[in-house]
Amino acid sequence: MNGISREDFAFFYPLRVRWSEVDPQGIVFNPNYLAYADIALTEYMRRIGFPYPEGLIRLGSDLFAVRSEINFRASAKYDDELELAARISRIGRTSLTLTVGIFRGDELLCDVMMIYVNASPDSQKSTPLPEPLIETITAFEKRPPERS
Repeated sequence: MNGISREDFAFFYPLRVRWSEVDPQGIVFNPNYLAYADIALTEYMRRIGFPYPEGLIRLGSDLFAVRSEINFRASAKYDDELELAARISRIGRTSLTLTVGIFRGDELLCDVMMIYVNASPDSQKSTPLPEPLIETITAFEKRPPERS
């Protein structure tokens, strides 16, 4: 997850740090960055026309998180105005990788990588990603996602 910059992203979502998200040190408590990544994915999916969960369920799909990785670079503080930048950086047969950059202005505070597996909502068994989702993501992104 090296070399992340604002130019990598087509999608940004504003977020102001709330009091309930900071620890006694006055900085954002580290698990909140995963919540921020979840917000970024939710708003990204809404933006591309697949609001969660109904946007995927209508295609017989759902996404399940299977891995996350966080790189902490600098601290966000109470009342900071942040931008959550999100992109789908990789698309596999049954999974996709979400990359989130959390910025304060031009400063990258944190980057998050999450892998999601696509599955049937009923059986929760992995299934290929729906073509309409792949096509929409590919058309939306500034840089095409890596394919594997």
